[in-house]
Amino acid sequence: MISVHKLDKSYGSKVVLSGVSAQFPAKQLTSLIGPNGAGKSTLLMTIARLLEPTRGEVHLEGRNVSELRISEYARRVATLRQSPDFNLRLRVEELVAFGRFPYSRGVLTTQDHQAIDEAISFLSLEPLRKAYIDELSGGQRQMAFLAMTIAQQTDYLLLDEPLNNLDIKHAVQIMRALRRLCDEYGRTVILVVHDINFATNYSDHIVAMKQGSVHCAGPVAEVVTEARMQELYGLEFQILRTENASLCNYFNPTGEMK
Repeated sequence: MISVHKLDKSYGSKVVLSGVSAQFPAKQLTSLIGPNGAGKSTLLMTIARLLEPTRGEVHLEGRNVSELRISEYARRVATLRQSPDFNLRLRVEELVAFGRFPYSRGVLTTQDHQAIDEAISFLSLEPLRKAYIDELSGGQRQMAFLAMTIAQQTDYLLLDEPLNNLDIKHAVQIMRALRRLCDEYGRTVILVVHDINFATNYSDHIVAMKQGSVHCAGPVAEVVTEARMQELYGLEFQILRTENASLCNYFNPTGEMK
């Protein structure tokens, strides 16, 4: 489990995180939700050790991560940043191979090649294996970067808005893949996501952020209520539940055309 304790993050006089404490259960998918500017990505990047907190601690399985070497942390926690940008002309398989850098330092072993093959197969990217990244669609490119993260074979994956600018098909493919990582491989996934319906239907746990603090957190059914979502987003919500899914209707919850 990853947990954060009384995290603060400021840039000069601007407070981005204030007293954030939260737990991210092991082997589950946790979505960080909330309006723009709530501190979601900052919290995720602080957990990833890509940002230093002003105050507070991040714990990995009870141990303060500041006690771990970066190389050791990279073998436990993989991070996919928002809109990753590679200026090198790489094929998909070459990009995925970067996920093995914490182990091989660039000299690939048989085990590394196996991990690369498994990640490509897991996301059904075999037909694109030899394709160049800059020739792929946005959705295909995002899947390739996710494969790189999966190839790192860490217990924990941190993903900053992996659905950003994706069409519905690719967004569903990625969320189904992340769900499988938790259910079939026992991985722990933490992601920032703006689409409340994806968060509701694929997550086990939700941490809702507002104005740099935790607004509410817990299992999906406890967090995603009409009252809490209205408080979080400042919109009227109607939550429609069926046997297989839940729909957060914030478009026209009163049923009146305006």
